[in-house]
Amino acid sequence: MKRLLIPLTATALSAAALAVPASAAVPTWASDPLAPKPADGYSNANFWLDANGAALRKATQYHWDAKAVNKVVVAKASDQPDDGKPGSTAPATNAPAGAKVKNVNLPRTIGKVFFLDNKGEYHWCSATSIQSRHRNLVATAGHCVFENGKDDVYDKWVFVPGYYQGKAPWGVYAGAYAFTAYDLDTYDDYDGDFAFVAVHNGFRFNGQKQVGKAEYDKWTGDKWVKDVAIDAATYQKCVDLNGGETADCWAKLSTTADIVGPDYKGDKKRAYKEVEKEQFDKAPKGDGNGTQAADKMVVDHVTQSEYKAYKGPGYQKIDAQGNFTITHYFLKYWVKETAKTDYLRTVFYVGLAKDTGRLGDAVGGQGVAWNQPLGQQVTVFGYPGEPHPDGHKAFTGVTPKWCYGKTGTKTYQANTFRVETHQVLKCSMTGGADGGPWLLRYSNSKRTGYLNGVTSMFHDQDGNDRVDTISSPYFDGEVADVYNKANYAETKPVVGPNGELLK
Repeated sequence: MKRLLIPLTATALSAAALAVPASAAVPTWASDPLAPKPADGYSNANFWLDANGAALRKATQYHWDAKAVNKVVVAKASDQPDDGKPGSTAPATNAPAGAKVKNVNLPRTIGKVFFLDNKGEYHWCSATSIQSRHRNLVATAGHCVFENGKDDVYDKWVFVPGYYQGKAPWGVYAGAYAFTAYDLDTYDDYDGDFAFVAVHNGFRFNGQKQVGKAEYDKWTGDKWVKDVAIDAATYQKCVDLNGGETADCWAKLSTTADIVGPDYKGDKKRAYKEVEKEQFDKAPKGDGNGTQAADKMVVDHVTQSEYKAYKGPGYQKIDAQGNFTITHYFLKYWVKETAKTDYLRTVFYVGLAKDTGRLGDAVGGQGVAWNQPLGQQVTVFGYPGEPHPDGHKAFTGVTPKWCYGKTGTKTYQANTFRVETHQVLKCSMTGGADGGPWLLRYSNSKRTGYLNGVTSMFHDQDGNDRVDTISSPYFDGEVADVYNKANYAETKPVVGPNGELLK
């Protein structure tokens, strides 16, 4: 999907949000379509939900080259960038307040984003729902939406809040429009490594229903057929009712084969069955007078990879010359074939999907803050899964983890990816935590705070090949500008009240 380095059309955003004077400076934001049409959103979400979430379980964490991004250095001695007055948007929650506890309560807003990269590989990052005008925004790292160095956004992008082992407890929310910093979009400047994605209403599958052929043909959502065996009387009744064979009932010719001896007087044919070498060695040899006989063997010369991958009954051997061989052994049988008619009925099913509503209504949304002083306490969440640079795998990526502490009182500069003003935090989370929220003033009882960053990079500051520091773009006035633009993006339900796909 080619990226559009222009604002969205007025059908997606209000005219006021799109008005840019001809003499305006270079824009601070860019927007890109992911799947604006509900039908495309359904297709993307269905891709991940199909086969009981098989694609979700197949995905791996997005990979940063940890060796390329390993250290940060002090860029300047000022306490923070000077970019205007502090501002914020309050969080929204639908979770009741509870008693204060010592452990950190995980927010309902966090989850994973899933997407396909340009190689077709399945990946995920971390993300969170945030408060917005239409209660439909997700915040994550820019590199979890926009492909580095390419004019592309990732394909089949969805957000799954509360994700756990292929399950989507609050549904799957397909991305409609993505917003990010103009400099990241245009120059791969990772000072702007963040993104706000407007998502369609979520949905989840809610069982199946057997329907007739006419309803099946009209159904716009998920659907499939299954052929079931019926007896001759049921088939004949179906034919009589419809005046002939239909798509619902049909007959299929087949054959059955009964083993017979060589002296059987009726028509008989030879048939072969591949067996293990031991069974072949025990069978009568070659005269063909028994019911079965060791009749033939075939030697295949194969490659080393084919040799290692082979799972069949053949006998595997590497000869003195280093050839890889698989010898197949066959027993000969005498069989009598009999014609048979199978009677079948095609049963039609449609998948029922349930609209889970707007993202913010389902799980709430974290507040957003910008131009805040550094050196404040933040709570960072994410799904780390990648090994440390030395190969040690400390996290599984299955469950969310968290870090807590004060951000550095100075901004930092990474030597790669054009970074000058990242904020940093001591934390050992690894790749997969990309895009996870940095929350100021996190309330353990309300499970909300103010988004003031997203995990962008992972650093090894002491040189022991273990991640010990993570960094985030500093949320300044330009971030607020992108967030305000994203607020105007309207999205839609993708399924109707009866589970039908909406156009």
